[in-house]
Amino acid sequence: MPRQGGQRFMAKNKSNQVTARSGRFASGPAVEANAFTNSVKFDTRLAHHDIAGSIAHARMLHHVGLLKKREMEAVVKGLKRIGTEIIDGDFVWRTELEDVHMNIETTLTERVPAGAKLHTGRSRNDQVALDTRMWLREEICDLANEIHDLQHALIELGEDNRKVLIPGYTHLQRAQPVYFVHHLLAYVEMFERDYERLLDCLVRVNICPLGSGALAGSTLPLDREFVARELGFVNAHEEPMVTQNSMDGVADRDFVVEFCSVAALLAVHQSRLCEDFVLWSSAEFGFVTIGDAYTTGSSLMPQKKNPDICELTRGKTGRVVGNLVALLTTLKGLPLTYNSDMQEDKERLFDTVDTVRATTTILAAMLRDTAVNSKACSAAVKDPNLLVTDLVDWLVLEGMPFRKAHHVVGRIVAVAEAKNKRVNQLSPGELSAIDKKLTKDALSVFDIKNAMNRRTVTGSPGNAEINRRLAYWHEFLEH
Repeated sequence: MPRQGGQRFMAKNKSNQVTARSGRFASGPAVEANAFTNSVKFDTRLAHHDIAGSIAHARMLHHVGLLKKREMEAVVKGLKRIGTEIIDGDFVWRTELEDVHMNIETTLTERVPAGAKLHTGRSRNDQVALDTRMWLREEICDLANEIHDLQHALIELGEDNRKVLIPGYTHLQRAQPVYFVHHLLAYVEMFERDYERLLDCLVRVNICPLGSGALAGSTLPLDREFVARELGFVNAHEEPMVTQNSMDGVADRDFVVEFCSVAALLAVHQSRLCEDFVLWSSAEFGFVTIGDAYTTGSSLMPQKKNPDICELTRGKTGRVVGNLVALLTTLKGLPLTYNSDMQEDKERLFDTVDTVRATTTILAAMLRDTAVNSKACSAAVKDPNLLVTDLVDWLVLEGMPFRKAHHVVGRIVAVAEAKNKRVNQLSPGELSAIDKKLTKDALSVFDIKNAMNRRTVTGSPGNAEINRRLAYWHEFLEH
């Protein structure tokens, strides 16, 4: 990446090699300095976007009369050849050339004389900003599709077990009954918000910074809008989208931070999902069995079957959140415009993308190899205490104020515990002794099927509501 804010001038050293160091330097960098500052070890993944950006820039230079047609054609042909060599693994990366940009440009210039004109009107400052935006734009689109596949996997598992009920929990204590599919649909909702935030982020990623120069644009007659159109930096109306301030164009890394923020929240949601499956797959719960292909054994205890995919996903959330914090910390004290500190954004961004794409993909696969143990779920949901809140509602419908009803039902629970009975086993006489409104009809609330059908409020885990939401997701995700 660039290491100074001024305009770079191409010069040749004693070995006739094009470098980014101008005639101002009497000697080349120390070996250890080059090793410390070069970014070739990680930024080569931007190569194809760098080539695409360079081809568009060359065409623009021809368009405005700064590059002859034959020169432009030779440059484009040379760049495409380099791109093919990179794909085939034949391109030799030279660490002494600092970064991906200088490696490609130097090789091009060694082969095509007109390559020396390619850097006209641009700086590595706006060049790297362009490459990063182009690379991230593609990654966002791929990740968005993978999020939708994860949602599909959740829906498939839920629908395959449509009639299974489980306890819902607060404070990790049994609270009220919900359908298993309703619980999974909660994560579908979360991931849809992640998807929407991702696409919203894409709007701000999809803005072309090329033409900003090092920080102050150029006196040359560049056509920034031409380049933007060439590279697909357009809005929904096919209008070119370019940065509007040359200093902000090269200094801005908000789009990287914003993506990493969205990714961190996505990772947190995945971590919460994994925590549920870690609990549910334990012997204490036994609600689900994760397939052998997505679990591991113990080196000591032969009976173990560990939910490592879930645990590693949960653990990787820390690195994704850490990358976000690292980026914010790096940027917080930087003056405008470009500073070498900004080279540190690449590894944090690359790692975040690699991590969340890997976890999103592996979780979808794991869910498709997970079985629900309906007997264990049924046994857990038979606990009548899960429906005592329904008894409060029954009393409210009988005309009792909610606070009093809550107190009365609390006494019922206490009496049942004292008599070592379940609440639905108390006799009508025992109930009426607590409160006269507690007739034998009160016990009807403990029919769980009827209890679920009574949940008709929008967003509730009742049958009609779940069917409505499943129908919505099927239609939405198929279009």
